[in-house]
Amino acid sequence: MNIDEIMTRAFAMPITSPAFPPGPYRFVDREFLIVTYRTDPDALRAVVPEPLEIDEPIVKYEFIRMPDSTGFGDYTESGQVIPVRYQGRKGGFVHSMYLDDEGPIAAGRELWGFPKKLACPQLRVEKDTLLGTLDYGPMRIATATMGFKYEALDHARVHAALTEPNYLLKIIPHVDGKPRICELVQYFLKDVTVKGAWTGPAALELAHHALAPVARLPVLEVLSGTHLLTDLTLDLGTVVHDYLAR
Repeated sequence: MNIDEIMTRAFAMPITSPAFPPGPYRFVDREFLIVTYRTDPDALRAVVPEPLEIDEPIVKYEFIRMPDSTGFGDYTESGQVIPVRYQGRKGGFVHSMYLDDEGPIAAGRELWGFPKKLACPQLRVEKDTLLGTLDYGPMRIATATMGFKYEALDHARVHAALTEPNYLLKIIPHVDGKPRICELVQYFLKDVTVKGAWTGPAALELAHHALAPVARLPVLEVLSGTHLLTDLTLDLGTVVHDYLAR
């Protein structure tokens, strides 16, 4: 393999059989269960990187089913998104993500810097309840429940929330173990179609785990539950702050 062939083919590892195809990525019937809760403000400030700012000690715990995604097939993920502001604009900082498919784990970490780890999340309907669970190994670390389609939400307001900017802390080490990349990345969801949106009574329980510390942002008060069904495109990102440029 000569240098020109390497440069032509080298968009992901391994070069002979990349873990994911080039993006952007389209998702059909992407389903969300989002439980919004109030947490400890000191714990929240300890995990949100500057120059992002926090207005209130709020966390959105999400379960997401992706039965039809370009290049990745069918998988599920779960994690925490923190409402923030950057340069005065509202958005969300993705704090943690756990999913069950190697391809999107590799793509998420290498392309954008999603904080993805391997685990076993599930989202399903149990009779009159929408149920989200997250297991890390044999241990249940998150359980969310919501009344199934209790009350419809305004699609325009949901669409506006989904198209706000999102932020990630992308960290890739050099071969000597020091940081090679340390950046604040911004990305957007595009071509969003809201096919259904509901709210209802919701509950969330988190358990402590040394390697999946979702409970370090404790649930002090559940504020709302949201159930969404969408089609959307996950666009590629841009760097808005380079920490190594100091």
